[in-house]
Amino acid sequence: MIKTAVVILNWNGEAMLRQFLPSVVAGSCEEETVVYVADNASTDDSCAVVEKEFPSVHLIRLDKNYGFAEGYNRALQRVEAEYVVLLNSDVEVTEGWLQDMVAYMDTHPDTAACQPKILSYRHRNMFEYAGAGGGFIDRYGYPFCRGRVFDAVEEDRGQYDEIVPVFWATGAALMIRLEVYRKVGGLDARFFAHMEEIDLCWRLRSRGYQLVCVPSSTVYHVGGATLKKDNPRKTFLNFRNNLLMLYKNLPEEELAPVMRIRTFLDYCAALVWLLKGDWANVKAVREARREFHSLRPQFVADRQQNLAQTVLKMIPERYAFSLVWQAKVKGRKTFSALLCQFH
Repeated sequence: MIKTAVVILNWNGEAMLRQFLPSVVAGSCEEETVVYVADNASTDDSCAVVEKEFPSVHLIRLDKNYGFAEGYNRALQRVEAEYVVLLNSDVEVTEGWLQDMVAYMDTHPDTAACQPKILSYRHRNMFEYAGAGGGFIDRYGYPFCRGRVFDAVEEDRGQYDEIVPVFWATGAALMIRLEVYRKVGGLDARFFAHMEEIDLCWRLRSRGYQLVCVPSSTVYHVGGATLKKDNPRKTFLNFRNNLLMLYKNLPEEELAPVMRIRTFLDYCAALVWLLKGDWANVKAVREARREFHSLRPQFVADRQQNLAQTVLKMIPERYAFSLVWQAKVKGRKTFSALLCQFH
């Protein structure tokens, strides 16, 4: 069995493979490391590009577009390695980017997953939205990162260069023990895309596993390559999947009060879009909530299983405050400012 498998999920990403795969191949040349491209039934020349231009890369052909979550689940059924890295196709890696993460995982057997520091490909001194320096959530399920709070992204000045426990590690560059990934059920395919890695990480943390960011490893992420930030489809998936994640994982005593507040907050978000005249995103929020209620019965068994296997009910990296209140009302736009209230 190999040590590390770097698995890039691709769908019609021929141009991105040509642009970014060379850095992955060059930066992942450690012994016992194999790079895979798992193709979600692309209709462009992605597979031909991999076969002809990157002969060292192993190609996994999937029979249709399964989305991010199920695409990875199916791809990882065909991989055997101690560690797998789920890597977005629009990520440029740096030389030796795997070494520090592998070394940390090797010496911390209680750590199930980690991520590198994620910087912006276009603005290389800035953190990148999707993951930055490691992820956290507030009481009501709103995610934020060291280096990114809502849309406020910080410059990387080395302020988050220490290894710290995190609540979630980004799916843009997620290293995880393959055995543990399979043990906890992998990514939830019903999410299709968005929030699925946070749901996975919540399951890991609640079952006692650690997750960390290893900032000495750095990658550069384009981000938004599939759906732009205010795309209504992205809004729909983010809102629906966030509600499903909360339902699956919240402790029993928190479920009703948190969901009541989330109803209020969701309609506040819809009102903001309404005042901007953005009817498409207003509709996306409404449809997300409607579909959440329709799908919820399908997740009852998942919730019962998660609660039965919980060994860590109060997760330290899930903060008790409201991110909306702290950032939008009190104006705390950085991770450090959010945490200053606790010191």
